[in-house]
Amino acid sequence: MTGESHLVPTDLDPAAPHPGAQSRATRALDQTLKSVLALALLSEIGVVFFNVVGRSFFDFPLLWSDEAAKLALSTIAFLGGAFAYRRNEHAFVHTLIAVLPLPWRRVCYALTELLVLAIAVTAGINSVPLLIARWNELTPILQIHASWYALPLIVGMVVLALTAIERLLALHRPTVQRVGGVFFAFVFILAATRDAWRPWFAGDAALGLALGLFFCTVLIGLPVGFALLLGTLGFLYASGAVPMVALAQNMVDGTGNFVLLALPFFIFAGMIMETGGISLRLVRFVHALVGHFRGGLLQVMVVSMYIVSGLSGAKTADVAAVGSVMRDMLRREGYSLEQSAAVLAASAAMGETVPPSIAMLVLASVTTLSIGALFVAGIIPAAVVALCLMTLIHFQARRANAKRLPRASLRQVATAGAGGILPLLMPVILFVGILLGIGTPTEVSSFAVIYGIVLAGLIYRELGAREFLRCIIDCAAISGMILFILAAASSFSWVLTVAYLPQRLVEILTGVHESQWLFMLGSILLLIVVGSILEGLPALLILAPILMPIAAQVGISPLHYGIVLLIAMGIGLFMPPIGVGFYVSCAVCETTIEKSTRAMIPFLVVLFLGLLLVALVPWFTLFLPAAFHLGG
Repeated sequence: MTGESHLVPTDLDPAAPHPGAQSRATRALDQTLKSVLALALLSEIGVVFFNVVGRSFFDFPLLWSDEAAKLALSTIAFLGGAFAYRRNEHAFVHTLIAVLPLPWRRVCYALTELLVLAIAVTAGINSVPLLIARWNELTPILQIHASWYALPLIVGMVVLALTAIERLLALHRPTVQRVGGVFFAFVFILAATRDAWRPWFAGDAALGLALGLFFCTVLIGLPVGFALLLGTLGFLYASGAVPMVALAQNMVDGTGNFVLLALPFFIFAGMIMETGGISLRLVRFVHALVGHFRGGLLQVMVVSMYIVSGLSGAKTADVAAVGSVMRDMLRREGYSLEQSAAVLAASAAMGETVPPSIAMLVLASVTTLSIGALFVAGIIPAAVVALCLMTLIHFQARRANAKRLPRASLRQVATAGAGGILPLLMPVILFVGILLGIGTPTEVSSFAVIYGIVLAGLIYRELGAREFLRCIIDCAAISGMILFILAAASSFSWVLTVAYLPQRLVEILTGVHESQWLFMLGSILLLIVVGSILEGLPALLILAPILMPIAAQVGISPLHYGIVLLIAMGIGLFMPPIGVGFYVSCAVCETTIEKSTRAMIPFLVVLFLGLLLVALVPWFTLFLPAAFHLGG
C-alpha cells in the first residue's frame, strides 16, 4: 500500500533551496523524531512479546501492557505520520498533476502545502481542549493521565506545520506568494462572513461540502490522509452542529484499537525478511519446486508472492522482496520485464487475503469481524485466484512456445528446502500460537518480528546493526503513514455516519435487497474503482463500515463479504492507469508503465474472474473458519 511519495518539486524552480540542504535545527528535529519513534516501536514489540511469554509460561502477565502499547501506537501514528510526511512518503494521487502545464503544477504544489499548514494548525489548536479534558482521567493500571494519548497528536501537528512552512520556502517563490495571498484572503473572508453563509450548509449541504473538499483536493495532489481531515474540518466548521474537538477525539480513538498493534509488527517483519535474506531463500525454494512449469519463473513469482504475503503482511514489502530478487533472474532467462511487472502486480493483488495482511488488520479494526477468522478465511480464496493466474501464465507460455526450464533434481529441491524451512516456520508459529490460544493474532504477531530478527541477524548473519536501525526507521515511517490515514479516515467515517450517509445508502440499495449477487457485483466494482483512486486502504476504511451492515441485511455472510472486499481493493490498488501499486511493480521490475499496462490487461481480466468465482462460491471462504470453529 502504501503509495507514492508526496514529492516536493524543487526542480520546478532552480533557485529554490533543496530540501536536502537541511539546517542544523532541521537535522536535530529529524534525529529526535527517529529516536522517539525507534523507542516507541521497540517498546511496543517488547511489551507485547514479554506479556505473552509471561502470561503463557510463567503465569505473570503484564497487566499494564495494553496501556503502554497504545501509548506507543499513538506516538507511531501521529509522530510517525509527521515523520513520513517529512520523508515524502505520504500517499497521494498524481494523475491530474502529471498532465498539467508547469505553471498550474506550481499552483497545485503551493496550494497543497498551504492546505497541509492550515489543516495542521487547525487540528492542533482544536486538540488542546481534548488534552485539557483528559487531564483528570487516569488509566486503570498505570494511573497516568489520559492526556498522554492525545499529546502525540498535538506534537505531530506542530511538526507537520513546520514541515509545510519549510517546503513552502523551497517552492517557486512568486507562485507561493500569489497563491498564498489568495488563500489567506479567502480564509479571512470565510471566517468573517461565517454567520452569513452557515445557513446554506444546514442539512445535506454540509455533507456535500465534506465530500467535495475530499475529492477535489485529492485530485490536485493533497495527500489522502490530509484530504480526509480537510473534509472532516469542512463539515464541522460549516455545520456547527458538533464542536471542532470531535476531530481530535475521533483521530485519537481511531488509533486506539488493540488490533492495530500488529500493523507495525508485520511491516517490520517484512522489512527484516527483505534485508536479512529470508525472501531470497524462499524464492530459491519455490523455484526448485515449480520452476519447471510452463511459464517457469513467472509461475515462481506467483507462488513466491503467495508465500511471502503470508509472512510480511505489507504489499510494498512483498513486491520489493520478490520483485528485486527475481528481476535479474527474469532478465537473464529472456523474460519480458513488462510481463514480469504485470505478473508481480497481479500476484500482489491476489495476496491481499493471505494472512497476515495489513488490510485484514485494518478491516477488523473498523468492523466487528474477528481477525483470527479473517486470517483463516483468506487462505483458500487467495489460492483460487493464484491458480487462475497460473493457468493464464501456462496458456500464454504455451501459445508463445516458450522454453521450459529443466525440473530440479531431488538434491536441488532438498538443498533449497533446507534453506527455506526456517523462514516457512514463521506462518506455522503464527497459526499455532493463535489456534492453541497462546495469544491473540495481535500478540502472536510480535513473535514474527522476534523470529525474523533471530533468523536474519543471528542465524543468517545478514542483518547488521546499521541495517536493523534502518529497518526500524523505515517501519516507523510507513506504519505512521498508514496509521495516520487510519486516524483521519476514522474522523471522516464518523462525519459520514453523523450525516446519515449509511442509512441513505441502505435506502438507495433497497431495490437490490432481493439480489445478493447484484449487490455483490456493485460492491466489487465500487471497491475496485475507489481503491484505485484512493490507493487501497483509505477506500476500505471509508466504505467497509458503510457496506458491511448492508451486506448483512442482504443475507451475505460478513466474513465472506469482507474477503471479497479485500480482493477487490487489492485489484484496484494494482490496476493501471492510476493504481499506485502497479507503479511500484513497474519500478521494481525496471520497466515502463505504458508497455506493462498492455501486458497487465489479460491479468486484470483473470483477477476479476477469479474474484467473481470467490464471490459466487462462499465455500472457498467459509470452509476453513468452520473447520477451526472460528466465527466472523
